Amino acid sequence: MKLVKVIGVAAGLMFSVGAMAQQVESTTQSSNPSARPIPESDILFKKTVWRKIDLREKQNRPMFSENREITKVIINAVKSGELVAYKNDSTSTPLTREEFIANMTGKDTGGGLSEEEIAAGFGKEQQEEEADAWGEALGKDAGGQTAAPVSNEYFAKQLYLLEMKENVVFDKKRSRMYHDIQTISIKVPSTLNSLGFEQNVGSFKMSDLVRVFKANPEMAIWYNEQNDAQHKNLADAFDLWLFSSYITKISNTGDRGLSDIYGGGKKGLLAAQDALEALIEYEYSLWSY
Repeated sequence: MKLVKVIGVAAGLMFSVGAMAQQVESTTQSSNPSARPIPESDILFKKTVWRKIDLREKQNRPMFSENREITKVIINAVKSGELVAYKNDSTSTPLTREEFIANMTGKDTGGGLSEEEIAAGFGKEQQEEEADAWGEALGKDAGGQTAAPVSNEYFAKQLYLLEMKENVVFDKKRSRMYHDIQTISIKVPSTLNSLGFEQNVGSFKMSDLVRVFKANPEMAIWYNEQNDAQHKNLADAFDLWLFSSYITKISNTGDRGLSDIYGGGKKGLLAAQDALEALIEYEYSLWSY
């Protein structure tokens, strides 16, 4: 009888430990940016690679179809509270909804009065005349109030540039190379930014994006132009690598991009191609004896 009790207690303890371990594991997985994390003990080789995805390219248009743009799906998810945006791809500093919208709102840098001139009252008459003109053009409500000003928020179609951060990993247990996507960031193109450089709107964990894409199958579509019955979910499109990209940076001691090391323009594109071929060559050389 005592032996049965001891066995019962031991079984109960084992179940409790197993449940605690499972809970810790699930918590760790949810905080991991990777959708399919690979255990560190299985990693023989790893390089962090940054890539740019231009959604205007022909191969990327299925991710940028009309009214189903990947940027629109992400932006709507952030605004609805379904998705968390981060300041950069380190995913350590989350952004509020207001901060995210501010990042994707164009800044008005047109000529105007200085703060001193405004404080002195210069241009007040002109501002009142412009306000009246806008009121006539946009219409006034019954109380005589002018319509709300138009927002400078960018449209999803204008945000055609994505940056992807991935870990190129050789899994020694499975004996193959994996492209483990960590984050995807939306960028304001330099052509839209008045300051002349690319600006980060927000970065997103791939694990969070996969969850959002799966939860919105009608919107998160990789559009198949050849067969309407075979549209793919965006999560599957990333798994199958159904997009075109080019390498902009590989992890290095100076944290410098390829354009900073080799120069921009054609030199940068050639450096990106060389970096891609070097990674492929490394994978092939692992099977040389």
